[in-house]
Amino acid sequence: PPGDSYGVLPRPCHALVLLNPQSGSGRALDDFQAVVQPMLAEADIATTVFVTERPNHAHEKVRDEDLSQWDTLVVMSGDGLLFEVVNGLMERPDWKEAMKKPLCILPGGSGNALAASINYYAGYDHVAKKKLLTNCTFILCKGLYTQMDLVSLSTASGKRFFSFLGFGWGFISDVDIDSEKYRWLGSARFTLGTLQCLAKLRVYQGRLSYLPVGPEQGTSPAPRDPPTPVTNGHIPQPAGTEAPGSLPPDSLLVPLSQPVPAHWTVVPEEEFVLVYAIYQSHLGTNLLMAPAARLHDGCIHLFYMKAGISRVTLLKLFLAMSRGTHLDLNCPHLCYVPVRAFRLEPRVAAGIMTVDGEALACEPVQG
Repeated sequence: PPGDSYGVLPRPCHALVLLNPQSGSGRALDDFQAVVQPMLAEADIATTVFVTERPNHAHEKVRDEDLSQWDTLVVMSGDGLLFEVVNGLMERPDWKEAMKKPLCILPGGSGNALAASINYYAGYDHVAKKKLLTNCTFILCKGLYTQMDLVSLSTASGKRFFSFLGFGWGFISDVDIDSEKYRWLGSARFTLGTLQCLAKLRVYQGRLSYLPVGPEQGTSPAPRDPPTPVTNGHIPQPAGTEAPGSLPPDSLLVPLSQPVPAHWTVVPEEEFVLVYAIYQSHLGTNLLMAPAARLHDGCIHLFYMKAGISRVTLLKLFLAMSRGTHLDLNCPHLCYVPVRAFRLEPRVAAGIMTVDGEALACEPVQG
């Protein structure tokens, strides 16, 4: 699209492939050898394959390793492994340089939301499984790369994460985590999980606030006198005095211990079935949640569902979401607003929170 600058990978190219053999239904290594490797060889892309053996293995690898010998980092897994890689890179003292290394996602998990999103942005037909893998490998072979938004999330207990896909609480997160025990079913695990969570539909209490996208949205300068930014829960020094290598300040946020700024919107309802802040188009291979989203739109697409929705309507919405037509149903319980920042404060620590599909303890969080 106009305005997006593209880089091109060198030829020949050397890729570090981080692969989780346990992801999805456990076929990632076979699929890599059968589908991906022949295409990459054809495109003059040499690979070093790093097979992860435990959680955080990839995180440590990209955090500690000299990455200069590779032109790109390729993640062949579900979204969880890319979350590890992004956060490992952001822990490096040279994170600013390290984050310029092109990242590529090849779908190898049961939840392949980013791969499905990129397939959609590239203008390809909606596909799944091997076809999606082939399309994503083809994108890697072409060697074009561009920028992608990351969202900085911080929690009341002082943790900070960098997220590329979405933050959720309530119904969707419950489905994601409750269905882990059906991993062997591949993406069908989410269908089964959805039906189970529908049966015991729960309501979550909390306060949701957000900074809506302004009319001059895009890369507009921050408003005059922005609130004191918060980094890792500490008030940083005035601008210009940060230590080299310090992480980017959360310039739109005030500390979680303070009320949100006056120009934010506070949602009047406090009972929700789900809250989901997504920054890509797809929540899963078959869930086109934010059809308007783009890789680099500077925007968080915030969805929330108010309590009182019937199970039948909820199921209808999820079925419509497979085609991205859920908003056309004009359901009064489902709200969508594009925002630049948000805060969620659960009334009690009930329900699972997820970031990029990984479970978090339930506590106040903002991004």
